[in-house]
Amino acid sequence: MAENARWKGLPWVVATGAVVGLAVLLVVLLKRPEPSGAPEAEPPVAATSASTSPAQAPTPAATPSAPVAAAQPGGGTVSPYLPQPPSGDEAPQIHPVDLQALRAKLPDNLYWTLGAPTEDPEVLKWRDDETRRWNDVYGKVLSGVATEEEVRQYYAHRREVSEDMVAFATTVLADYGDRLPDQERGLYELSIDMNRTRLSELPRQEQEALTRRQEQEQRREAWRQGQQQP
Repeated sequence: MAENARWKGLPWVVATGAVVGLAVLLVVLLKRPEPSGAPEAEPPVAATSASTSPAQAPTPAATPSAPVAAAQPGGGTVSPYLPQPPSGDEAPQIHPVDLQALRAKLPDNLYWTLGAPTEDPEVLKWRDDETRRWNDVYGKVLSGVATEEEVRQYYAHRREVSEDMVAFATTVLADYGDRLPDQERGLYELSIDMNRTRLSELPRQEQEALTRRQEQEQRREAWRQGQQQP
């Protein structure tokens, strides 16, 4: 009996894993302040999309297997304070969110490469590699040694991620919002609010990074000239 109930609840687990994965992705991407002065320690940055990375990203299956806790972009698991899917007889047989329908509607959305629940080792490795790659770029941006092109690529990536997360969450709420539990609906609303806030901050942060780079370049040039003087 318990085994049958567990399998009946599987579609709910898959869809809820997607919700939790989105929440974790938001925490990784957005829960860090942009520096306003001297560079700070380098925080984690989410993986990039296939369009901005040197290698094509592996694509998670349209209907991923249901992990007990959804995977984070770096290959970890959901934090214990985030909501977990119920199991057994507590789980409804059908969850209102249809991931396959969403993927058909938003095929190029970065959610599928960055946040969709997956246990595919190739996808998890790609996410981990991209996280390290963008961490390296972010460290250069913070220290003022990134090229102008790297600064602009970094903030273009951040902009693309937030725009896609807004599009994904908005579509879910438009198509299924009236059938979602309050907790899940709140997570999608939080996703929209956080990413819109991030988008409004990106122009200022990009300009500050470019200014920081220019100041650092001027200091280096002054040092070189000082070294050349007798």
